[in-house]
Amino acid sequence: MKRVTKRFLELLALLSVEAVVIGLAFLVCLFVFGYMVREVFVHQDTGLDTALFRYAASHRSDGMTQFMKFITFFASAEYLLVAPALLVMVLVWFHRLRWYGLNVLLIAFTSTMLNQLMKRLFERPRPVTAMLEQSGLSFPSGHAMIGGSFYGLLIYIVWREVRSPFWKWLWITLLTVLVLLIGYSRIYLNVHYATDVLAGYAMGILWLLLAVFLMKKVEKFYMQKYVRSMEP
Repeated sequence: MKRVTKRFLELLALLSVEAVVIGLAFLVCLFVFGYMVREVFVHQDTGLDTALFRYAASHRSDGMTQFMKFITFFASAEYLLVAPALLVMVLVWFHRLRWYGLNVLLIAFTSTMLNQLMKRLFERPRPVTAMLEQSGLSFPSGHAMIGGSFYGLLIYIVWREVRSPFWKWLWITLLTVLVLLIGYSRIYLNVHYATDVLAGYAMGILWLLLAVFLMKKVEKFYMQKYVRSMEP
């Protein structure tokens, strides 16, 4: 037992803080998504959904409703059809950022496809009290999942590439607040249940972590292949 513990600690010491945080985030997201599935489809517990709808109704006003409609646009299908393409056009101007451009396209596309697949799998209807006309199914929230993976990737790029601590943390804070507001806007507007949003966040971040990990492996493979091809 002591030998196993010692080897585990030695392995842990080899991991960077970033690797440990990413691993823990992956496990947390997996747990949250599984918990939401159990609460909604096994236990059929609507307590959290009811509580969040009641809270949103407690501060509803015309001004707040217009603000939430504005916020929710930033993860709408119309926006996400254009924003990733524009971001790629910006990234390709910078040689060291071009690989991120491919990441943006692939993660935006695959997270959209995965979200639609999961909606078909769970087939949960939207709330009947929705304040916007929305088609499609409810679980998990596409705004939370696709928006979470898209803005999560932007946070990752900022974390890796922005050198100034001030600008790094400013952008990370702004993007994080935007993601949280987008999720809350779906609850406020009654187009998603709170459990839809939490499941969307969990699956969006989980998929982002997995996709970034795989893309880094692919990048490393092609870089090694390129270096070997340049050798005499």
